[in-house]
Amino acid sequence: MVNEAISRLAGYAFRSGLIEECDYTWAINTILDVLKLDSYTEPAEKDWETGDIELAPILEELLDDAYTRGVLAENSVVYRDLFDTELMGRLTPRPYDVREMFRLYYEIEPKKATDWFYAFSQDTNYIRRDRIARDVQWKAPTEYGDLDITINLSKPEKDPKAIAAAKHLPASAYPRCQLCAENEGYAGRVNHPARQNHRIVPITINGSPWFLQYSPYVYYNEHCICLNSVHTPMKIDRACFGKLLDFVRQFPHYFVGSNADLPIVGGSILAHDHFQGGHYTFAMEKAPVETAVSFPGFEDVTAGIVKWPMSVVRISSENPDRLIDLADRILTAWRAYTDEAATIYAETDGEPHNTITPIARRRGAQYELDLVLRNNLTTEQYPLGLYHPHDELHHIKKENIGLIEVMGLAVLPARLKEELAAVAEGLVSGADLRASELTAKHADWAEAFAPKYQITAENALEIVQKETGLVFAQVLEHAGVYKRTEEGKAAFLRFLGSI
Repeated sequence: MVNEAISRLAGYAFRSGLIEECDYTWAINTILDVLKLDSYTEPAEKDWETGDIELAPILEELLDDAYTRGVLAENSVVYRDLFDTELMGRLTPRPYDVREMFRLYYEIEPKKATDWFYAFSQDTNYIRRDRIARDVQWKAPTEYGDLDITINLSKPEKDPKAIAAAKHLPASAYPRCQLCAENEGYAGRVNHPARQNHRIVPITINGSPWFLQYSPYVYYNEHCICLNSVHTPMKIDRACFGKLLDFVRQFPHYFVGSNADLPIVGGSILAHDHFQGGHYTFAMEKAPVETAVSFPGFEDVTAGIVKWPMSVVRISSENPDRLIDLADRILTAWRAYTDEAATIYAETDGEPHNTITPIARRRGAQYELDLVLRNNLTTEQYPLGLYHPHDELHHIKKENIGLIEVMGLAVLPARLKEELAAVAEGLVSGADLRASELTAKHADWAEAFAPKYQITAENALEIVQKETGLVFAQVLEHAGVYKRTEEGKAAFLRFLGSI
């Protein structure tokens, strides 16, 4: 059976365009090398020549065989990932060929280049289609539009054996982080993912060398990462706005945004300058401007407060330079802004608190920037952050609110798949939700919303998911520095009037 699996893997590589037909024998031999096999018999029938080929079962079969023969040291997710990535890395075209193909497609049309590169990143198994398919996703209607909810199941769980083995590894600063360009082709180790099948393409952002790649854990369509070629800390400044707008100039079908550059509100790897983007329309993009504003000297720039649970200023113009100038003025004012009546402090004891999460996009000829005001102040009552999900929402979301959540996509922990299902079952059966470890933390919440519905076995999970979306809307409201009240709106306008 292993011969058939080897043939199917080489056939998959050919059918996916990773190798040419003349590479087939070479591919067989390089697979044999990884598997530590020195003989092979070509199957009488090549079943991969017709019909669809599913990669995951082929790799599973080869990994099981390798473990049985002692070639794969441990039969756990980290070791299996290291091994099957080496297999796919042998079949992945070299960086030069990938970059040249991207360049040729880009000369035709930017979208053709990203379409090809995204499919390629899946075909190499860098983006694991089978794992992404496990994520639980739904849309939740709220007053801010339909929010996206995802329970993330695609990231492998921590492997106890790998954790134990990592303790004995010598310290390594190579690659310096998982975003560095040096990850391309890296074999990995038990405490760093293998990346032999990973490719990046060079792009120029504001005259500097950057790279474009895709996230291996795609939370939305064509979830890409734009990364600085140099390992340098993230910083929200005038240059950042220029980089974002230069990206959407080159890729007008993509949005791009940056996490904020302070802890708590950063929500991502702050040590390496990078942006996240993609080909997806979030609820935030659909949200309308509810209060138009005008900034002195920028009457030619359309501006306003967005109807959104967080505090968002939207500015747009056909001239990106005008947006850079205005965004820089807003950022500079916000960095230094204190309004004690609104519990907003620019700094305490020398620690800065104010920053911005910026998102750029195109609407036809118009360039658009959404500037989300952030503040990472902590208090005795809210040690995790005043503008952070408060304790009563932690049963659903406790983690930092980063760029993706800001735009309206909740990335929820894997535990919730089982817990929310148990809540739904408990509501149907009338069980004591406080009696189970799975549901106890959700009991107050569930008992509060249950009376609003006629709950049945058929609709229980849908109701729980809908209410989860409403909790996420509250999460975003907690993260908003100006609350959606008359007092909050007046305070927001005070700040804008100060610019």
